[in-house]
Amino acid sequence: MRGEVMRGGVMRGGVMLPYQDPSLPVEDRVTDLIGRMTADEKAGLLCHAPVAVAPDGGLVDEPRTLLPTAPTTHAVRDLHLRCLTLMAPVAAGPLARWHNEVQVLAARSRLGIPVLVSSDPRHSANANPLTSVPSGGCSRWPEPLGFGALGDEDLVRDFARVIRAEYTAVGIRMALHPMADLASEPRWCRTAGTFGADPDVVGRLAGAYVDGLQGPDLGPDAVASMVKHWPGAGPQADGEDAHFASGKDQVYPAGLFELHLDRFRPALRAGVAAVMPYYGRPVGVDGLAGVGFAFDPEVVAGRLRRDEGYEGLVCTDFGVLTDSTLADGTVWPARAWGVEHLDRPERAAMLLDAGVDQFGGEWCPEVITGLVADGRVAQARVDESARRVLTLLFRLGLFENPYVDEETATATVGRADFVAAGEAAQRRSMVLLANDGVLPLADGIRLYVEGVDRATAARYATVVDRPEDADVALVRLDAPYEPRDRLPEAFFHQGALDFPADRLDRLRALAATVPTVIDLFLDRPAVIPELAEDAAALLADFGATDDAVLDVVFGRARPEGRLPFELPRSMAAVEAHPEDLPGGTPDPVFPLGHSVGALDWRPRTGEPQKG
Repeated sequence: MRGEVMRGGVMRGGVMLPYQDPSLPVEDRVTDLIGRMTADEKAGLLCHAPVAVAPDGGLVDEPRTLLPTAPTTHAVRDLHLRCLTLMAPVAAGPLARWHNEVQVLAARSRLGIPVLVSSDPRHSANANPLTSVPSGGCSRWPEPLGFGALGDEDLVRDFARVIRAEYTAVGIRMALHPMADLASEPRWCRTAGTFGADPDVVGRLAGAYVDGLQGPDLGPDAVASMVKHWPGAGPQADGEDAHFASGKDQVYPAGLFELHLDRFRPALRAGVAAVMPYYGRPVGVDGLAGVGFAFDPEVVAGRLRRDEGYEGLVCTDFGVLTDSTLADGTVWPARAWGVEHLDRPERAAMLLDAGVDQFGGEWCPEVITGLVADGRVAQARVDESARRVLTLLFRLGLFENPYVDEETATATVGRADFVAAGEAAQRRSMVLLANDGVLPLADGIRLYVEGVDRATAARYATVVDRPEDADVALVRLDAPYEPRDRLPEAFFHQGALDFPADRLDRLRALAATVPTVIDLFLDRPAVIPELAEDAAALLADFGATDDAVLDVVFGRARPEGRLPFELPRSMAAVEAHPEDLPGGTPDPVFPLGHSVGALDWRPRTGEPQKG
């Protein structure tokens, strides 16, 4: 349907209404439309609801996923919601088909206000459904940590432009990313989504990311960016995440609250369309109320709007009003830290008083209209936030043409040059942490592998079944973590950063049998002094395929990354470390920015060598 202009609403007597006229300034169009809307229609704009998509692209009106989702038809047609976020991977063609069906549903409404579709990241390896979405065919790139390892603003802009092309092709017009959080607490489970622990790198890359997504002017070919998690979600007490009551507190023992907030300024200067505050409640920060960030007027209306001059949309993180019942019957409490005692209307009123515009993960506009009817919230306050939502819809050109073309979508998502660029970034972002001379390996070497697809490895070497028969062993590992038993906490990698003793003993025994190359997927730091001592070579990746790792190991690609955080020497050092201080543990195994030079990284030929 691309190119077919279908304007919202019905012309009165054949005359175009002012809000339908693209020649008028956006502000005038918004004013006209606001004047025609009912209280229910305005309230619907203040909810940003998760929805599911059927594999064939059909609308899902009953929950089919682990996490609760809004019934799409009811949400758009009856509740007047116009901001929906996708919760599952769907191939490009069906997703484009679904998107157009949703827009047709919206166009049939009284005023024809189109739908803005958003998504968490879809281009990396993270499989946590609460923080990212498996690709659905999108090109695959490293986690943001990999970009932090390279520190290359131009590469980040190029990546964001690829996201922009693939998202717009299927109708996703808002990215619930990037994270501008500073990874100061090594145990924090959200570290993979950050650009690391270097304050300068984090700020620069977050700004470049927004610039690449939105372009010089937020227009019909742009993707609006929602930077998160204002004013910095990194310093979680004991590393526990604020998705859960065990991690509700954010602490600043080194007094570095301002350092974390400052990382958001490049994204704000780039004109970011939306900002998401985090769940956490700050402890011991002068001038703050000690409640979840979104509930505090000083955090939103004060520090963000008053001090930074920010005039865009503010949307809460998902699920601060309503408890969620998961598919297995588990009740996941709302993340209303510090105000748990308040009911839903009281929480909503407090958020609006704080300066928030949208309630993420919610589809309860009746709460908003109820507050207005009771005189607790002025209609003018709801209108203020509705204006911000409508302004974004107009600027993105959705009123002129909200539809996408299914053929264009399938041709664009996963395009060969996008895939190649992502694969190159996976290789470049790897960090060579240690090498006693064994790397790069020679083609045809006798290789024992663990955690690597044998058929893939066989394209590079002769794969053997026993370490004793190998010249070299190659082992791929995930960074250690403590599994949590209950959903949804089981999705998050939290807790200790060192390997259990039995796992470590086995790895050390392997390294004593044959020179062992270890590749470690670092979704957060790891405590690995023994592996650093025993491995013949140690690599870090931030989301890479077996092909990418093998290309680096055999010298066909050069690792260019530098460690985007330090690797502490012990858990005792981690536990004694101030949660808000990036780096600075005593005598780390590898410091922030570490890498072994790899300038002569080319394939070896000839006789395989031991060690």
